[in-house]
Amino acid sequence: MLTIAVFFGGQSAEHDVSIITALTSVIMPLELTNKYRVIPVYIAKDGRWFVSEDLKNIAVYQHGELKRLVSRMKTTGVICANGLKLLVPSRVGRKAISVDIAFPAMHGTHGEDGELTGIFEMAGVPYVGCGVAASAIAMDKMLAKQVVTAAGLATPRALYFDGESVRSNSAVLAKQCQQLTYPLFVKPAHLGSSIGISRVADKKELVNALEVAAHYDDKIVVEEAVPNLIEVTLPIMGPSSAPQPALLEQPLTHAEDFFDFDTKYMHGGKKGKGGGKKMGIKGAQGYSKIPANLSKELYSKAEAAGVAAYKALGCDGIARIDMLIDSKAKKVYFNEANPLPGSLYAHNWAQVGVSKIDLVEALVGYALDRHYKRSKLATTFDTNFLTQF
Repeated sequence: MLTIAVFFGGQSAEHDVSIITALTSVIMPLELTNKYRVIPVYIAKDGRWFVSEDLKNIAVYQHGELKRLVSRMKTTGVICANGLKLLVPSRVGRKAISVDIAFPAMHGTHGEDGELTGIFEMAGVPYVGCGVAASAIAMDKMLAKQVVTAAGLATPRALYFDGESVRSNSAVLAKQCQQLTYPLFVKPAHLGSSIGISRVADKKELVNALEVAAHYDDKIVVEEAVPNLIEVTLPIMGPSSAPQPALLEQPLTHAEDFFDFDTKYMHGGKKGKGGGKKMGIKGAQGYSKIPANLSKELYSKAEAAGVAAYKALGCDGIARIDMLIDSKAKKVYFNEANPLPGSLYAHNWAQVGVSKIDLVEALVGYALDRHYKRSKLATTFDTNFLTQF
């Protein structure tokens, strides 16, 4: 029986979202297969690692129970040599648990951005999802725009600033945005779940939005809004050479509301405007229309753009590509890529007949296949270089 370690939590603004993804969309379906030994690896907000069967229970994360639990636990260590081993506290010191497959369920910084997968790469352990480079590029909204633009895809006009400059002189930087047309969106470059994002209509709002975004990130993106907007998102899995798209999904929100964290997770996508199950399918981002309500031509164009972006960014395993459509001009713009979709976007995959169990098993299969192929590559090179000294 293979041992799969699921990593979640972390030092990220998306810590809580990561817990839900891990428990409901990764650990539970993996255990239902009866094929794997599943080890939960919870990374606390202060960076400590913990392993315990109790960490599989959602009740632990509610009403302060988690704090009480970890206060009684010793931290888990890790060895990254000839494989990945977790050093778990036991009655007689520490026992080493060898990990056959790593399954990251980490959103945001120090996880989804490639930092965690770097550990797996060094350890030489198979892992689920995008590699280090694709994760780092996808999690930098401006860098992702530059990569897909080089591949011939359209993106909204945008500028970016470093966080330190924003914190010291936001008003001056706001003047530089005069070349852009309002309304504008201001975003932290490296966060997901729409944390720290603002929609602004004038310079005064822009200054405030820059300061808010700089509270979360050291790189800030300011981009033009797309007129006649239809938002769509496309979950994709598989290697870059053979991506498998799910269905285009259309959030059921108003353009003026935009999809912030509150809309996504706290009110089921209603944003105080009513709604409910009659609106559409409830998934990781509230209520959505699946498939998106687009003409056949526009649907095909958006799907093709999403797949092209997945390939251009070098995504592998699973990702989600967000796009913006000008419904009148019938133009599709790349918005951003998410190298670990919330809850794996299992609700969307279910619409094409891929259950949660099917999904995690497919992702594990991709991880093993990639690891096998890469194990055939040379990673060292013998020389007589040192004999010169």
